[in-house]
Amino acid sequence: MRWLVLADMGCAAATVAVVWIVLLARWRKGRTTGQSWLAGLARVPRRYLVDVHHVVARRPRNARMHALAAGGVLGGSAALLLGALVGFGGLARLVAITLFALGAWGAIIDRARRQPRTPTPLSGGAFLWLPAALLAWCAGQALVAFSLDDRRVSVVGLAGLVVAIAGGVALLVAVGRGPMRHGLAGIAWLAGHTRPGRFARAGVVRPFDTALRPLDLSMERLGVLTPRDFTQPELASFDACVQCGRCEEVCPAFAAGQRLNPKALIQGLSGAMREQPAPYCGSPSPHAPVMPGKGGMETEIIGGMLAPDTLWACTTCRACVEECPMLIEHVDAVIALRRGQTLMKGAVPAGAGPVLRASRERAEPGGRALEARTDAIAALDVPVLAAGEATDILLWLGEGAYDLRYGRSLRALVTLMRKAGVRFATLGADEVDCGDAARRLGDEATFQALAREAIGVLGTRTFRTIVTADPHAYHVLKNEYPALGGTWSVEHHTTFLDALVQGGQLTLAQRDGPAVAYHDPCYLGRYNGVIDAPRRLLDAACRTRVEVERHGLRSMCCGGGGGGPASDVDAVTRIPDLRMEQFRHGGAGIVAVACPGCTAMLEGVTGMRPDVKDVAELVLESLVP
Repeated sequence: MRWLVLADMGCAAATVAVVWIVLLARWRKGRTTGQSWLAGLARVPRRYLVDVHHVVARRPRNARMHALAAGGVLGGSAALLLGALVGFGGLARLVAITLFALGAWGAIIDRARRQPRTPTPLSGGAFLWLPAALLAWCAGQALVAFSLDDRRVSVVGLAGLVVAIAGGVALLVAVGRGPMRHGLAGIAWLAGHTRPGRFARAGVVRPFDTALRPLDLSMERLGVLTPRDFTQPELASFDACVQCGRCEEVCPAFAAGQRLNPKALIQGLSGAMREQPAPYCGSPSPHAPVMPGKGGMETEIIGGMLAPDTLWACTTCRACVEECPMLIEHVDAVIALRRGQTLMKGAVPAGAGPVLRASRERAEPGGRALEARTDAIAALDVPVLAAGEATDILLWLGEGAYDLRYGRSLRALVTLMRKAGVRFATLGADEVDCGDAARRLGDEATFQALAREAIGVLGTRTFRTIVTADPHAYHVLKNEYPALGGTWSVEHHTTFLDALVQGGQLTLAQRDGPAVAYHDPCYLGRYNGVIDAPRRLLDAACRTRVEVERHGLRSMCCGGGGGGPASDVDAVTRIPDLRMEQFRHGGAGIVAVACPGCTAMLEGVTGMRPDVKDVAELVLESLVP
């Protein structure tokens, strides 16, 4: 009986090794990153047990299912193999049988969550018979472990072996072409992850590595057109997708009926590596046209596997990335594809063309005069910092300064800074656009030109800190300019005001009024982890504050990021309408915002709705003279 078990395990291991080699050969056709895959393997256990588990554990039932199924299959198989090699004692046999029983329990839980029908976010197809394959392997091997004996081949053992082989063959098929492929691909992806800064480190509760990487504009090929243009770890990440649908559930574009489902996007990129992609059995991108389904490492992805509108519907909010248990970087893939379309083919949405052209020609995406940026605060006589001059705080106004509604927010901020005795100034007409919109639309060349111009201007002034009320400018200045040579202390206005209140320079008194709910801007919360400071300010300023269902790191996008307004992709409903309904349902009478884009999007919701006020406006209303 032992030699049958050894042969069985040996064939399974050999098949897995062959599949592993085939997958590696495919991924290695991508661009190299300079990282050592072997060195990365040593980091996989911690990344899996800490970072991956942190996401998986948000759904306890699913976490138990994965722990039981994976632990039972791997642990039981290892125990059985050890018993076949060196012999079983009573305790060792009990351990193996117990582990296989736990694996079978996990398979039953997996099947139960698809009863009476598979939930929409989960994929069908091979996933439907996967629990049966897991159950067959575990139950069969438990019988083998029970009857494993050097002296005879028992009927029970043979029956168990037959059942186990049937389940094992199904599992091996699932590893090669189906839902279990993520087991091998996930190891490679975690070993070579393109954002190592995301992973837990000693003394850091939650690291944030969200800045886009600069593109070498001297390269012959810019961005991504074909699968070969992605890096090797990125190709592995597409195969690591387990099709759990968590990204689908939180995607604002998918909820609004736009032509994007992040799960379908990643599966499309996985299929693009293959000339004959496996059929996708999950929810499609809403209203997206049926694509030819042509794959291959040299075949263009857009137009073959993915529709163009799928690419431009993304708001780059990173909600999908935050929820992905395999830590896949959906937004990086989207931006890489946009760069290929914009820089190599000039294929951008109609609304994005004028924005990019104005950014290049006028250093302002709306084509507005730079000297008009300070019109909203002209009556407050804010100093303009000339070249060679110095100040404590440089107030970066951002694109929102041109909006009449957001002018009220800026005036509230300026008034508070004055009352706190802060020495500050703006750049006036020398403030160019930070380049956020151009970069998110894939025009890296325009972004780098704007960034270098801004860095040059800032280099001629002396200041202690840049303060801005625009989370997009905050993120770009703080996290993305350093790669191009511009490094400064940058603060968002909510953290800056919070420090003034904590330091006693501003005194607030809680005001009675409607319940206030805070809307976390994606580029402030999810991108940079600024969650607590705005809430401390609101708690000091308002007597009643409520939280809506989606908040903090798991907040919902307003729909204004990633060049979304310029892309203007068709939708069934507007993302800000969906977001405002969450505030209505949560009992909010006022929605507190901290971003000009969020202000514009939420103010644009029609009908009866809560008022929209910037945090600075609410703080000013509660200021004690």
